[in-house]
Amino acid sequence: MTNLANNLVSTATRSPSAVAIKLDDVEVTFGALEQLSQKVATILGEYGVQRGDRVALMMPNIPQMAFVYYGVLRTGAVVVPLNPLLKGREVAYHLTNSGAKLVFAWEGVIAEATAGAEASAEESDSGVDVVTVDSGAFMQRVSAAEPAPEVVDLDGDDTAVVLFTSGTTGRPKGATLSHTNLSRNAEISRDLMGIKEGEVLFGGLPFFHIFGQTCALNASVLTGATVTLLPRFEPGKALEIIARDHVTIFEGVPTMYVAMLRTPSVSSTDLSSVRVAVSGGSALPVEVLHEFERVFKADLLEGYGLSETSPIVSFNRVGELRKPGSIGTPVEGVEVRMLDGEGNDVPQGDVGELSVRGHCVMKGYWENEEATKTAIPDGWFRTGDLARFDEDGLIFIVDRKKEVILRGGYNVYPREVEEVLYEHPAVAEAAVIGVPDELHGEEIVAVIGLRAEHAPADDTAAEALSNEIIAFAKDRVAAYKYPRRVVIVDALPKGPTGKILKREIAV
Repeated sequence: MTNLANNLVSTATRSPSAVAIKLDDVEVTFGALEQLSQKVATILGEYGVQRGDRVALMMPNIPQMAFVYYGVLRTGAVVVPLNPLLKGREVAYHLTNSGAKLVFAWEGVIAEATAGAEASAEESDSGVDVVTVDSGAFMQRVSAAEPAPEVVDLDGDDTAVVLFTSGTTGRPKGATLSHTNLSRNAEISRDLMGIKEGEVLFGGLPFFHIFGQTCALNASVLTGATVTLLPRFEPGKALEIIARDHVTIFEGVPTMYVAMLRTPSVSSTDLSSVRVAVSGGSALPVEVLHEFERVFKADLLEGYGLSETSPIVSFNRVGELRKPGSIGTPVEGVEVRMLDGEGNDVPQGDVGELSVRGHCVMKGYWENEEATKTAIPDGWFRTGDLARFDEDGLIFIVDRKKEVILRGGYNVYPREVEEVLYEHPAVAEAAVIGVPDELHGEEIVAVIGLRAEHAPADDTAAEALSNEIIAFAKDRVAAYKYPRRVVIVDALPKGPTGKILKREIAV
């Protein structure tokens, strides 16, 4: 019998006065976090929430997110994390699809949460209660509640979280993650990063996303480490938090690292506390990796995972063979194969679809047997990513299966071209996409965000710089791969974790 919430009970018993969550001057100890989660359990009972019921959480990274999350889990109910930037109609879809009975919504997004709950109730003919989460009335209500210390015993395969994917291929699907999925991945996170009691993790990755939820929140609660929160990522504030709180482990996505390295105050910030950094969510440009390690004087380890894999599938380890651009090797208890379209292994070195089996793989997509069968037809989860093993068994992601550009009969992998573009001194961020072309089927376009000091003065200068970048790429990749057009933008569209959203780029 198991329950992810038992990790909080154990750590609170062992180290009740250690700081679990920090948001600027606000500190919540593990003892307090456990007490607050018990009180939330009582409030859930007032709404009739029972084992297996779904409860949505629509909050940024604030302390309330942590204790409501564990309060829901300890009752045996299922957490449905929602991005607080969702609009009413999107909220309605998620609530209806998951069958959520209750939603805890931060006061800053209460209008959209309420609109979504009302629309969901109309569509499903069952009410969805909304609880406003703030530092006033809500905290008073929690404080006044009687604690409910019981942690419901569950089977490891019972559902803990329904986490909706980003919807890159149609409407979002709910990845159904079990208590074992999340417990094992928290342990994997601890072991890979060597997280110890008393360490300080940067908490800028949103807890409603699997990377931040597992590798920051759940891993720190398991070990007795502190997570210092940044509800909305801003590079200058992130650097300030590193110095102020002596952050030892920084977890982020590539755009966070790029943004910090481009912030002028990075050169005057005390970064000496950082011993290791982790990157995931999207491909880490090799140039960014080298620059980070040079500036921060710490290892930056790239890993790989998805919402459907809880998330960690593979990782680079400190002290083991590392190659820039590699996502390392499979973690303990996880198997990886590269498969062709018929489900057969491709030869070593050849590109195939990265497929996964092990404790990390989700139970399936919530209430969607057809999508589950497509994703896991034979016990191996098809990730949609194209990758290869090298001669040392290290994994290299080539690109997303659906983002490969077919130009004149040749496959062009955008990541390969993006790596080259990041080497140009003017380029801060880059995305390579394919656009329809009568002659070649698809043509290659690079959408570029520039470093501030290279911003062109006028249209003539912008055109000259675009041509320079095209020539730069042409010299470094095969003739069919280089971008024929460069579009300069102020910033590329990004998702809640900072991942570049190619589907939202219009050229």
